[in-house]
Amino acid sequence: MARIDVNHVRHSYLPNPQKDADFALREVHHTFEDGGAYALLGPSGCGKTTLLNIISGLLHPSHGQLLFNGRDVTNLSTQERNIAQVFQFPVIYDTMTVYDNLAFPLRNRGVPEADVDRKVRETLEMIDLASWARKKARGLTADQKQKISLGRGLVRSDVNAILFDEPLTVIDPHMKWVLRSQLKQLHRRFGYTMVYVTHDQTEALTFADQVVVMYDGGIVQIGTPAELFERPRHTFVGYFIGSPGMNVMPVGIDGKTATLGSQRIELPGAPKASGAVELGIRPEYVRLGRDGMAVSISKVEDLGRHKVVRAKLEGRDIAAVIGEDETVPAEPKVRFDPAGINIYADSWRVEMGA
Repeated sequence: MARIDVNHVRHSYLPNPQKDADFALREVHHTFEDGGAYALLGPSGCGKTTLLNIISGLLHPSHGQLLFNGRDVTNLSTQERNIAQVFQFPVIYDTMTVYDNLAFPLRNRGVPEADVDRKVRETLEMIDLASWARKKARGLTADQKQKISLGRGLVRSDVNAILFDEPLTVIDPHMKWVLRSQLKQLHRRFGYTMVYVTHDQTEALTFADQVVVMYDGGIVQIGTPAELFERPRHTFVGYFIGSPGMNVMPVGIDGKTATLGSQRIELPGAPKASGAVELGIRPEYVRLGRDGMAVSISKVEDLGRHKVVRAKLEGRDIAAVIGEDETVPAEPKVRFDPAGINIYADSWRVEMGA
């Protein structure tokens, strides 16, 4: 396995980039620790696949340097970097059997046949294709073919890193959950360095120890799932993580008090904030009852284990999460739990003073 250092890397698909907007990947400076499980999470076009392909060697960065265990690999090929990569759509040999597809990368590296057989059979069990071992890959369904691609990435034990580019897109929902769990178990067992690209927050939060949230060509926050949920560093992280996402509304700040229209909201501290100031609070920290700030309810969504209440507060949309058995008062009001309040200046989180 390898520690991967991405040193001040930028990339543009244009021949002569002049400004930040010309770069698909703005400056990224980060270390992926040896044996870590990381997810690159963000919307389409945010730069996550570009970063992954730079790590694998499929792309050469316009600027910057890439190190594997301290060795400069910026100009080395994917093969020379000893990377396994699984793509969004299946990349397999249709004329080979399922068994031979998985055996191919091992045989190509001169692995003894007894070890090939052991690793292939172990991997086939893991991806639930053992009964298909002698079948030609041509006749398999799209999700079965993608499982072969996953298997070919997992069958090797000598790789520096395994990279996944939205590998579960064509997999059915139940199998997605199974494979995510198996990838997690595999990481715990063997300690591979894994980097997993996805736009699906559930995939990212259940797979990764550290989630790298990307937006507009850059990294806006790196953290554990709990850190991203409790303390989003940027308002985009608040919007993107969670269902529903964080409530964000413009406020004025006066010491330990935020003002929203005619409402005054007591804060747990006195933030030093200037510019465009916003208050962010997760729906899970909005308390709905008979005390607090008056709201008008527009919709109640019953999601089984909880309800999402959509409302207006001082003309602003707001969401609150309540228990399945809770009822909405006739004259509803909301309070904000101080533990869930975040203050942002120009979209970036600021600390609360004493």
